[in-house]
Amino acid sequence: MTGTTLTDRAILRLSGEDVRPLLQSLLTRDVLTLAEGKPRWTALLTPQGKALFDFILWTDGDDVLIDCEATQADALAKRLTLYRLRRKAVIAREDDLAVHWSLEATDRPLDPRLPALGHRWLARVTDGDASAAFRAHRLSLGVFEGAGELGQDQTLWLETNAEELHGVDYDKGCYVGQENTARMHYRNKVNRRLIAVPLAQADEKRQRAALTDLGLSIELHRVDSIDHDALPAWLATAIEGQAAE
Repeated sequence: MTGTTLTDRAILRLSGEDVRPLLQSLLTRDVLTLAEGKPRWTALLTPQGKALFDFILWTDGDDVLIDCEATQADALAKRLTLYRLRRKAVIAREDDLAVHWSLEATDRPLDPRLPALGHRWLARVTDGDASAAFRAHRLSLGVFEGAGELGQDQTLWLETNAEELHGVDYDKGCYVGQENTARMHYRNKVNRRLIAVPLAQADEKRQRAALTDLGLSIELHRVDSIDHDALPAWLATAIEGQAAE
């Protein structure tokens, strides 16, 4: 791998006095307490609680920066603009910054989902592309992201393992899709989970994505049918803890 830039990511800059209240009413994580150097993974859901867009939030002074899929950036900006109504918030692409990743940059913030994912930060574009290396590393840990893997408007947010990956706050107040998400949590009703299995064992009825280059199939399975020994340790521990409650 050469370089640290994730060329498959883009950044949206949101500025204006109503930005944080706007995002607070829409997203699964608390935006009002978002702090410098402490990014948060979050999502914009459907009213039924299914994932539409997932992304990472950063701060830059009073502005909020969204680290998102490059292929989904314009669609996300359009969706946020629809929710903006008359609020004082400007939503635009930030082309002067890029998302960076490294396993070795210990002076940079850790990925907010899982420390083992490595270090992530925003800076000017540099030569090289770390996208393929990060993708392979992320999937080796059983962490999924983006419309292609999560299934846009197909998978309930908690079924993507969002709670275990710090992608939801239960004490922040209302947001789009909050009712069903909270109900699943408090009733301990996450009956299905998104997992990766070898492509040779793929079940097309449960498949969200076939990753032929990595030999993986991302699928939605009932928890009671999952082989826990085949799961990454962090997810196996979470499912076992849920079953014990």
